[in-house]
Amino acid sequence: MRLDDLTLCLTDRLSVTARLQQDAAIRFQPNVQIHMLPSAGGAALYQGRLSDSLRVAWLPRGQYLLDCRLPPLDLPAGDYVLRLVASAEVARQREVLAETTAPVHLGQELVAEPAGGRKAAWSLLAGAGTPPVQDLAWNRGHEDWFFRHFDHAALVITDYMLQQHPALRGRILDVGCGDGITDLGIFLRMQPEELVGIDPFEGYRRLPEALLANHLPVDLLDDPRLKFRAEDANAIPYPDDHFDVVVSWGSLEHIAGGYDRALREIRRVLRRDGLLFVHPGLYYGALGNHLGEFFDDPFVHLKLPPEQLREAVLQTEPKRMDRAGHVATPQEYWQWYTELNPIRVAEFEQQLRALGFEPWRVAVRSSDLVEYTPELQGHSMLDLATAELYLSAWNRK
Repeated sequence: MRLDDLTLCLTDRLSVTARLQQDAAIRFQPNVQIHMLPSAGGAALYQGRLSDSLRVAWLPRGQYLLDCRLPPLDLPAGDYVLRLVASAEVARQREVLAETTAPVHLGQELVAEPAGGRKAAWSLLAGAGTPPVQDLAWNRGHEDWFFRHFDHAALVITDYMLQQHPALRGRILDVGCGDGITDLGIFLRMQPEELVGIDPFEGYRRLPEALLANHLPVDLLDDPRLKFRAEDANAIPYPDDHFDVVVSWGSLEHIAGGYDRALREIRRVLRRDGLLFVHPGLYYGALGNHLGEFFDDPFVHLKLPPEQLREAVLQTEPKRMDRAGHVATPQEYWQWYTELNPIRVAEFEQQLRALGFEPWRVAVRSSDLVEYTPELQGHSMLDLATAELYLSAWNRK
């Protein structure tokens, strides 16, 4: 990362522009600090940072134009030094990557506004040949499939549920990795010794296409520490105690025939006192039927007879979600639905505890309101109202 072409413009306020050259394939949480210093040295008379105005999750390789219009400053005429410092997170540690300074001569006094002035106004624009910042997934938010997995899901696992535990720098296994986007988000941020994603459906083969569509280079996948394998969770091809962390996001409900054997395999390959993260789909909750692209009613699968539900799915064109490449057919959706494991939170907790998993952190998301209809009267209030479960646990085998 480089900072150059620093220029200053003085009118009623000081305006600073600079070019930021980002040479790495990706940088996380980039930030730029600005300091106004006395020319003779000493404490900063003013300091601010880009993140006060703009939260930048990551930047791909390219050239960016940085502009900062400082707030009104109460400074006498004289000589000063302006310093810009660029930093980013590298393996979750902030590192200074570039620094530049420029002399500032004030021929007249700058007087702050009586109310203390306003904050600095920052802007970050892409240079020629660099994708616009507004086109990056993190700027599009939760409506974007890549953001929901590369940014949101990856950080829910590493920060929210596992608190950046040192074990994340060791060996990680993802059971049911899907398209691999979440794995890549974890891998690039945490820089573990090894990360293996397994999924018999090989959705991760579309990962290069997803990267290119989101302005990131395919060579991010060349690191030998990141691996994807077409393996079944019921027979994980690794020795006992091989992994420090095992994660599973939205996959246990999809293991045809049940997930009991998969949990035992996870326990086997996860070392003693290793960490497990799971986010299983809850069949009876508002997101549990996985048919949201066909129906607005989240409990339709509990209201319609199976044959009527099947006919409705097969004869309806789904409202396609923004997925990473794969366009599923109604027949595939129906197959996946029929293979769902009807997971309930209480029973799932009992199964984990019976295997020696000790809960560490748990988060439950509930529905705002469940409208009971006659068809739902036979179902538990807790089952219907519990929409999502996030759980981390220690393997106390």
